[in-house]
Amino acid sequence: MKRADRLEPVQKIVDDNERRLAEHYASAERLLHSSENKLQELSGYRDDYTKGFAKRAGGGMGARDLVDYQAFMSRLNEAIKQQLQEVQRARIECDNQRKRWQEAAQRAKALGNVITRWHQEERHATERREQRDADERGQRRRTAPHEH
Repeated sequence: MKRADRLEPVQKIVDDNERRLAEHYASAERLLHSSENKLQELSGYRDDYTKGFAKRAGGGMGARDLVDYQAFMSRLNEAIKQQLQEVQRARIECDNQRKRWQEAAQRAKALGNVITRWHQEERHATERREQRDADERGQRRRTAPHEH
């Protein structure tokens, strides 16, 4: 078995690993986008609620409503803070998965290049051998005694 042929099963394993890591990266990216969207929704909701409260407060508001608003805003701000932390964790995980995938892709490409080069070397060696054999046959014909 030629050496390039011996590496092809290894190439399949490396390619499969690269594909699996690409899927993990895509999943981490989806989670990051989902987390970012949720953060935007929470922030938008807080902005809308603040504007609505300002309109209601302009018309007069009781102490109980103010306490309820402050308590709600406190919980909403805490939820935003937690979601921001989730976005940061998701971003770190996404970056880690991207790096792992890129490293695997580089290994797969490097191994593919080695196999390609070895196939080319084997092809050239075969061509040289065939040419040498043809040259030797031609030389034998020229030097062989001619029969008439």
